[in-house]
Amino acid sequence: MRTSIRVAALGATLLLALPTASFAEGDAKLPHSDNDVRNIPSLQRGARNFINYCSGCHSAQFVRFNRIGTDLGISEAELKANLMFTAERSFETIRSSMSPADARKWFGNAPPDLSLMARARSPDYLFAFLTGFYADPSRPTGVNNVVLPGTAMPHVLADLQGVQTLLPAPPGEAEDEDADVTSRLKPGSSGTLSPEKYAEFARDTVNFLEYIGEPAQVKRRDLGVWVTLFLLVFTGFAFLLKREYFRDIH
Repeated sequence: MRTSIRVAALGATLLLALPTASFAEGDAKLPHSDNDVRNIPSLQRGARNFINYCSGCHSAQFVRFNRIGTDLGISEAELKANLMFTAERSFETIRSSMSPADARKWFGNAPPDLSLMARARSPDYLFAFLTGFYADPSRPTGVNNVVLPGTAMPHVLADLQGVQTLLPAPPGEAEDEDADVTSRLKPGSSGTLSPEKYAEFARDTVNFLEYIGEPAQVKRRDLGVWVTLFLLVFTGFAFLLKREYFRDIH
């Protein structure tokens, strides 16, 4: 009986821990993305961002357009008009518009599929990556990234964000434990979006990437609450039944 109670408690603990799990490269502290996969307007904007700015190089082969339309309240006509630039039928997946041969020619390696990237890296990591580019003349693309130094990816969103500069660490001063990995980035050349608007743009994009990593996650979490409550109630009844059976023995 104690084992049943422990299992139920462990299930509740794991359920509560799921939304806050994160990943960081080394000991780097990441800024919080503060995204919300229940925010449908944000997911719709994120889908637009992904198709217009990411799908030129990156695919998302584990999510279908019709699933996106159903979950995000987008009609098939709207899908075809605004999102399905590399597909003809709504049951197809998101394919990159770049051929593998061109990808290897321009980048050395094909850009990765992003279907599961949010699960592999965490939303915080992706948010830091999208906001972490800075000017670096030593790099072939002219930019580098604070969370993935030496990245081969160019700053495709430079027109929106501008190009930041990386300030050197103050000599002889202790590292600020509360500062995240992007804290030394300062505005350089300006883009078409303000820093606040660009952060919202990045957050919407990350939100969509987290959604496609597991489109059923909202339903899973909601169902998990009811399953955990059922297990806790069942454990209580099982405990009372055990007491009834063992009353005469003790």
